[in-house]
Parts: sequence; structure tokens; C-alpha cells
Amino acid sequence: MSVDEAAVPLIGLLLRLAAQQWGTDMDAALQAHGVSGLTPAHANVIPFVPPQGIQIGELAQLARVRKQSMANSVELLTASGYVARRPNPSDGRASLIFLTDKGRALLPASRTAGERVEEAWGDIVGRDNIEHLRQTLTRLLQPDATH
Repeated sequence: MSVDEAAVPLIGLLLRLAAQQWGTDMDAALQAHGVSGLTPAHANVIPFVPPQGIQIGELAQLARVRKQSMANSVELLTASGYVARRPNPSDGRASLIFLTDKGRALLPASRTAGERVEEAWGDIVGRDNIEHLRQTLTRLLQPDATH
């Protein structure tokens, strides 16, 4: 490997740094909407909870985190009043996770904040590049893309 090759950052590093920047920019955009104090647990749970509820294992799969990590995130959000557990009517041993009114109230502000960040990033690199990035990442995240 040449020195020039070693200086080229790997995509994984760039994705991690971009995700960190996204989080910072989202926090600022959310604060502009009067929302503060969100944690990674919010991003790992709230966007994936459908109106009909969902089991923790399914949430973990959707968010691509370990089941134990998801269970911890759900506990934090339950204690904060963003989600609630209810018995699963089709499986008495399991529970379903639902957004509370407080959790649902985050959705429009989060969407607006995300659109604001995308617009700002589009101003930097061009809106076409942002859309191309979205399409590329969507393809890479397809279940059969990495196998």
C-alpha cells in the first residue's frame, strides 16, 4: 500500500463521521424547534415504531442494533414517557412497544429538522448529490446488498 492509498479515508470512517455530524446538526435543528435533550436512544427507537406497535426484537432488527441495546433504549424512553409497553394480544409472553402522545409529537419536529439539515447539506454539496447519496445508501442497506 502506498502512502497515497493510506491517506485516502475508508468509506466506513467517512460514514461514521458524517453520522456524527448529522447528529450534531439535527440537535441544533431540533433545538430551533424547541426540542432538546434527545439521545441516540430516541433515533434508534422512535422512527421505527409503527402505529400498531412492535416487539423489541423487531425494533432491534429495523434499527440494526443488538436486542439488548434496543431493550435498554426502550427502557430509557419508557421512563421518559416517549414510549409505552402493552401486552401483545397475539403472544401473551411478549409486549409491544407503542409511541405515546409525547413520542408522536417528536415526529413532525424531527422530520422538519431532518429536512432542514438535508437542505443545508445540499447547499454545500448540491441537492443532486444529496439525492444520489440517499439512493446509494438505500441500495447499500438493502438486506441482500452485503451478502
